[in-house]
Amino acid sequence: MSSANGSVDVVITSFNQVDFIREAVESAAQQSLHPDTIVIVDDGSSDPASLDVLAQLEQSTVFPGIALKVIRQANAGPSAARNTGIRATHGDYVCVLDGDDRLLPTFLERTAAMLDADPMAMAASGWMATFGVMQSVVRPTGGRIERFLARNCCPATCLIRRSMWERCGGYDESMRSGFEDWDCSLSLLEAGGEGAHVAIVDEPLIEYRTAPASPNITSMNRRLELMRFIINKHRETYQAHMADAICGVEAISIERLNMWERAVQACPDLASSPSAEPHAAEFMAHPSYGDGGMAAAVRLRSAGV
Repeated sequence: MSSANGSVDVVITSFNQVDFIREAVESAAQQSLHPDTIVIVDDGSSDPASLDVLAQLEQSTVFPGIALKVIRQANAGPSAARNTGIRATHGDYVCVLDGDDRLLPTFLERTAAMLDADPMAMAASGWMATFGVMQSVVRPTGGRIERFLARNCCPATCLIRRSMWERCGGYDESMRSGFEDWDCSLSLLEAGGEGAHVAIVDEPLIEYRTAPASPNITSMNRRLELMRFIINKHRETYQAHMADAICGVEAISIERLNMWERAVQACPDLASSPSAEPHAAEFMAHPSYGDGGMAAAVRLRSAGV
């Protein structure tokens, strides 16, 4: 089915995800704006149960009016799988969905409407309702490229203008350790030029599965290394917006220091009992200097902590 200005396809990537992939496909097929095509890219799954689910989906006839394709490739990582899937589509807009997540029923309708209404929106997404080990609503902001220099502001699950994916070169297939979605957002915004931005619907449209072993969680262990790669790759953008990049990182630091300060005010034992929380007690004994740490410690002591 087409939106006002273009047809919509969905690409779902899968690697040993057993029945999760079935849930992802069903969530795409049950959209209020039906996609024309759903492409599943199996990125080298080896688990027999996962392969069985994929075979069942390939033979399924329960999604009338939607062309369902399964593409199999040797394991090459999420970037390569997404690019493979997008190349197999023909829609003006392409939704990229990880095989362990799900779309809420109006995702395609709401995000396609944003791309229809605004030609400078390179991609669109929504807030994420997390499930699994954590139940919450995560609210990415989207925005212009300046917002994306300190952190990624768009979920990996998003609706992309296919023409802009082609123009920016797609996902970087060398990035197999994470942050490839952040890198792609930057590339899309660079390709879009002045005024380009990512649009976000301010309500949950994605169901995001949380687990400690998820690649999106474990990639944070390499955050500095991956950030350095992104900064070097997009050097001209970072140089042009250096103040935004540095102040954006500082804003995150201030926000988290303030959260810690409020937590210690609520639970003073965190700072006074080395056995309970050695890092907090060590911080109060030797506050950091030049980053707001000493000011936070002074305020806490003044409050009687």
